[in-house]
Amino acid sequence: AASDVYKRQPIQRENSADVIVVGSGIAGLSAAVTAAQAGARVILLERAPRDDRGGNTRWTDAYLRMKSEQEVADDFETHFMANAGHHLDPAIIQETTGDFASRSALAKTVGMTDPDVIATFAERAGATLQWLKTFGLRFDFLPSYLITTCTPRLAPIGGGLAMVDALADWAEDNGIDVRYETSARGLIHDEDGAVVGLIAAGKENRTTDLLAPAVILACGGFEGNPEMLVHYLGGQARYLRPVARGGYYNKGEGIRMALAAGAAPSGDYSRFHAEPLDPRSGAPEPIVLIFNYGVLINVAGERFVDEAPATVDATYEAITREIHAQPQSLAYAIFDAGIDDVPNWQRCVRSDVPPFEADTLAGLAAQIDVDADTITRTIEDYNTACPTDASAFKPLETDGLATAPGYTPRKSNWARRIAKPPFRAYPIMCGNCFTFGGLKVDPQARVLNTDGEAIPGLYAAGETMGIYYGTYTGATSVLRGAVFGRIAGEGAARQRTTS
Repeated sequence: AASDVYKRQPIQRENSADVIVVGSGIAGLSAAVTAAQAGARVILLERAPRDDRGGNTRWTDAYLRMKSEQEVADDFETHFMANAGHHLDPAIIQETTGDFASRSALAKTVGMTDPDVIATFAERAGATLQWLKTFGLRFDFLPSYLITTCTPRLAPIGGGLAMVDALADWAEDNGIDVRYETSARGLIHDEDGAVVGLIAAGKENRTTDLLAPAVILACGGFEGNPEMLVHYLGGQARYLRPVARGGYYNKGEGIRMALAAGAAPSGDYSRFHAEPLDPRSGAPEPIVLIFNYGVLINVAGERFVDEAPATVDATYEAITREIHAQPQSLAYAIFDAGIDDVPNWQRCVRSDVPPFEADTLAGLAAQIDVDADTITRTIEDYNTACPTDASAFKPLETDGLATAPGYTPRKSNWARRIAKPPFRAYPIMCGNCFTFGGLKVDPQARVLNTDGEAIPGLYAAGETMGIYYGTYTGATSVLRGAVFGRIAGEGAARQRTTS
């Protein structure tokens, strides 16, 4: 439990600082390093051991939705605002077009993506990349696991791990007090309600009060907390697992302690960034992104979704959520030998386990424990609905090769018969890359309370801040962490001069 008001005697210098940062992903590292470069004494807490530092950032390719090192992609702000919330009040939306400071408390705290926050995000992205380059990081338009894309994606050479190592090594070499295997348990407030520190817990559950005039919560979402997942997402969440190891460390305490302190929630608490994973694999992010060229069946052997309404990069999240809604939150992507007509299709599969394979559908059904008669009937019905002439098949663009009218569920593109052995199947589950629900922040990354006022001394960045609703704006999460980590670090460092 958090200390309501700090009234104890002053503590030793090693347990006080100008800024305390929780989390060592790209958000926390950007915040800590920025604050230190501004002259602040910084304590950085990280739940993981040193070898696992970096949160989700450590395990991702860290693609960035940017058309150059200076500018975000053309659809950056429009995609965010198209997914800004659900059934929003037009009057409140109209109010958000005015100056942030002059808005009502309702407009500042309503459950939607704030346009000023997104505008700041876009404006600061290029400068943030230039700052990251000063640590030796380089960026390029590298080949991705997607063979079709609808927006440009820049990436750091070496992925997220290169970002983590560059900033974490700088932190350790330049006086930041990095405390691994230490987590935050609660915020400490003074008599006026300002955040003046936090309670940290280390080995053997030993707790320590740490004091600072500014605390930055950059400790992820709650994808590693089964209780919070079921609480917010419902019973089907029992089938979820984080996409990569870093997600298991994200227990949601940062969000909980801030909400307990009166913070306003933001982001869709009923959603998360969904990715299609092979449940048999323990590899980082073992995605399977080729289902658009085959069919998806559930454990009952039935199709349940249009596998190819558009390119897979634009649709995989929505389709993966459909998989999550199926019995056991499981589906199978079924192909025949025709998958080999898709150039480099193996690039779209990161599972280290080969597909199930058989010379007959019945043999494949036995391997995946699906009723043979049902899967055979499902594939026969699908084949009948496919065009007889598949010469229009164009694997690298939406080709309009669709199933016949009246057949459901429709397949809108790349609809070819599945008839040529060998038949293959990949199991697919819904992976939880990160949760959407978090804290409401203003453009300065200050956490707002439910009355729309900044909580003195409290900042949030990365997954801990909530900005996503509906469909994730792809290739923006790592960028969000870096940009708002920088903003939070700047603000927190300035605060020491006024405290």
